[in-house]
Amino acid sequence: LFLFFSLREKLKSIAQATYTHSRNLAYFVFTYKGLMALQSRLQGKKIPFHSFFAASIGGWLVFGENNPINSQIIMYLLSRILFGLSRLAVEKGYIPQPKQDPFPLVAALIWGTVLWLFEYHRQTLQPSLQSSMTYLYDDSNTWHDISDFLLYNKRTDSK
Repeated sequence: LFLFFSLREKLKSIAQATYTHSRNLAYFVFTYKGLMALQSRLQGKKIPFHSFFAASIGGWLVFGENNPINSQIIMYLLSRILFGLSRLAVEKGYIPQPKQDPFPLVAALIWGTVLWLFEYHRQTLQPSLQSSMTYLYDDSNTWHDISDFLLYNKRTDSK
């Protein structure tokens, strides 16, 4: 981020993203808690499905627009959900407890998959990831001096 924009643009972008993120979370919490209270009042008790239903409605209403902020939040949650479901599957006995830490294998598969997608199906990746990976894996094939690594390695005609 620092390489591509002025300091003023960066600060404005950070402030706007922070505001949008916090506003969306506040809207979501209000919606979720309201729907939880309504369901509990209507049925006289709280049941596990209430949480899923209230959060699904809140997610649709608040995070349903496909924009960069919501996309980042959804990707963050997806990764946490996959880890949580994996742990739950072990806890419930659906899959056996691994004999060794599966994290190195998960890391290898994730990096293998993302680089395969980048090399052969780049358009399927999120634009910001494409941009970062292009900088790291394509633009780094050509460099002029150490400033390419310290600043930005795309030269303009004036340089």
